Amino acid sequence: MTGKTEKAIEAAKPQLPTTATITLDTPIVRGEQKIESITLRKPTAGELRGIALADLLKLDVGALHVLLPRITAPTLTAQDVGQLDLVDLVAIGSEIVSFFMSRADRAALSLAA
Repeated sequence: MTGKTEKAIEAAKPQLPTTATITLDTPIVRGEQKIESITLRKPTAGELRGIALADLLKLDVGALHVLLPRITAPTLTAQDVGQLDLVDLVAIGSEIVSFFMSRADRAALSLAA
């Protein structure tokens, strides 16, 4: 293949997200501060220490409690995570699971939609 063809193929591949922003159905209130959305950053291997990947993929609440303070902006505290509305927790967990999808998985999902 030529260099141009390889670049075109690479450009056509679905991009893997490294961040996701979630608008909360129920904002988090910290004193005077009201958090209406949070940005999740794709975790690194170090940020996953002490967490079983299977637990994250199952949306285990305990695993999310450990991970979220490590990858959120603004940084959520353990208390913030404990007060999240269930709808918001599931939305956040679903976005985290999407970080574990390969390009092939994403392509298959986009074809199925």
